[in-house]
Amino acid sequence: MTNLAEYQNRDHALRYLNERADAIPHRTEGEAELLDLIPLGVERVLDLGTGDGRLASLLLIERPHIRVVATDFSPTMVDHARARFSDDDRVEVVPHDFSDSIAEFGRFDAIVSSFAIHHVEDDRKRSLYKEIFEALLPGGVFANLEHVSSPTARLHDEFLAKLGVTRGTEDQSNRCISVETQLAWLREIGFRDVDCYWKWRELALLGGVKG
Repeated sequence: MTNLAEYQNRDHALRYLNERADAIPHRTEGEAELLDLIPLGVERVLDLGTGDGRLASLLLIERPHIRVVATDFSPTMVDHARARFSDDDRVEVVPHDFSDSIAEFGRFDAIVSSFAIHHVEDDRKRSLYKEIFEALLPGGVFANLEHVSSPTARLHDEFLAKLGVTRGTEDQSNRCISVETQLAWLREIGFRDVDCYWKWRELALLGGVKG
């Protein structure tokens, strides 16, 4: 099961969009690195946990030809994404719970995600990564801009301070895990060129290519 029940609450989802999403330090740096990982010639992209469609919009700037399937668990996020792309038939916004398989969406040249997968339990993270591998076409790219765990409690507290939150006010739906663990999973599943392509404290870009 996911730990995203709060995001089905309209007020909670709106607070995230209005107060936290754009205030995440260095977010644009991580997004820029993610965009660099996705070849300009991709044709079909899956955006897991699209939120209000921010990442899909960025991908479309230099890749106006692509088709995007954008998914999210939160009805409020889905509504915002649909409003963003209401006049753009290149993007299909679909409600989707991370507990459910992504196989129904078909095959993709690239699969991306931004600050979403860390909300699910570790066993589901790993099985979702396997589903992502299976959903990619040969040579397909997976890029996950993610919230990861700090190696020590002090570093976690320092990260929270940078965000202006405390242990009492941080998102209780977070289920963060280390970069090293997730990179090992990706390699075991069969991804090649697996790496942490960018990192700032608890924000990291993890990725690999389907061989």
